[in-house]
Amino acid sequence: MRGKQVFSVQCSVSGNAATATPATGQGIRSTLTFRNRQRDRRLNLPFLRRVLRQVLTEQIPATTHDLCFHFVTAEEMARVNWQFLKHEGSTDVITFDYGERSAVSGQRSAGLSGEAFICVADAVKQAREFKTSWQGEVVRYAVHAVLHLRGYDDLQPAKRRVMKREENRLMRELAAVFDLDQLETQNSKP
Repeated sequence: MRGKQVFSVQCSVSGNAATATPATGQGIRSTLTFRNRQRDRRLNLPFLRRVLRQVLTEQIPATTHDLCFHFVTAEEMARVNWQFLKHEGSTDVITFDYGERSAVSGQRSAGLSGEAFICVADAVKQAREFKTSWQGEVVRYAVHAVLHLRGYDDLQPAKRRVMKREENRLMRELAAVFDLDQLETQNSKP
């Protein structure tokens, strides 16, 4: 994401089964699922759920959401990157957008649907490079994925600047509410 090209993929591939979260006010159920398939760092997934609920309800509200975040190794991310984008090597985050668009206007629905693959090893590496915490980087990647699902694009420089400003704004707001270092569970350093 920082210094790397990050991609959002419009795709119709179905993801893993999701666990439902409590119903929204209109009786519509939303899902927010996490799959941790890496051992680089131990993640406090209940904490991350609270952070992302804040994003999805307060900062950039979605009427409904069906989202799955996969935390993967660099090797798995490299496979996903090659399989879907034909790019070699690992990257920090790849987003798959399963949201519906209006056939008439091309506008996306008010709800969000998608998956994001996040490479924790890349977060650790980039945190060293940018003198941030790996926990903050992981949260940043999740926020970045949600922004892609909301229609933000970072393939063109002007659009990338707009997306980066919004990402930075959201990260500042999250940091004012949450201690992002809580994303790391106790005794988690290898």
